[in-house]
Amino acid sequence: MAVRVVTDSTADLPSEIVEDLGITVVPANVRFGNEAYKDGVDLTADEFFDKLLNGPDFPTTSQPSIGEFRDAYTQAAADADGIVSVHVSGKLSGTMNSARQGAQQAALDCPIEILDTQQASMGSGLVAIEAARAAQRGAAVEEVAAIAASAIRRSQCFALLDTLEYLVKGGRLGKARGMIGSLLRIKPLIILQDGEVHDLAKERTRGKAMARLRRTAEQFAPLETAAVMYSTNADEAVQLAESLGSLVEGSATPITARFGPALGTYVGPNSLGIVLLSAGD
Repeated sequence: MAVRVVTDSTADLPSEIVEDLGITVVPANVRFGNEAYKDGVDLTADEFFDKLLNGPDFPTTSQPSIGEFRDAYTQAAADADGIVSVHVSGKLSGTMNSARQGAQQAALDCPIEILDTQQASMGSGLVAIEAARAAQRGAAVEEVAAIAASAIRRSQCFALLDTLEYLVKGGRLGKARGMIGSLLRIKPLIILQDGEVHDLAKERTRGKAMARLRRTAEQFAPLETAAVMYSTNADEAVQLAESLGSLVEGSATPITARFGPALGTYVGPNSLGIVLLSAGD
């Protein structure tokens, strides 16, 4: 018996990491008009961004249902003596509420620790990875939860958007509302703080904005690990990840991953993000 780690699809975890670490991912819901999809299950990132850019409808998203979490916990508990469940910020999504109610409905003897990462995308994903690695080493549920909590305290997530249009349409602009008047004149950079979207910086060109991303990452170095996210430009993400390698301790290399449909709804095309865990506690 071991500890099982659960997260939701907004963590944007690459499928190979999910498989290698045995993480359970509960999918969010994405809807275009009358068509409903499970994030990452029956709607790929390529299909999503094609619909976003070329389709007639703007997508909407919703958290996984209480029943989906209940079923996920019940299944995970079949071969586990504890579950650690880490999720997108409760200020951005109702996912945490669904997870808590799902755990109550499951009514399992197996203990379930549910943690709000106060992050999104790989900000949650890196926490899930840390927890799953601890579980693979044989850590008990209390230790796995403590390791996840430490990762939450050390996590940072910030991004360069091509436009704020998608955050505005999706209603997730948060504390960055002061940027709206400059929508057409800037390359906006945002950061997640206390679980909400805040204004990080405004740059006039994409090149300057990319340089600001890199400088922001340097402020949190040395890093235990890092990930670079992208929506539609993989080459930029690979180059940015390579530039961050010197900030990461040891032999670890930054992960390159893609914003999935649920997060892609809000960041839009041509977006880049950096997620990191600072070294130490």
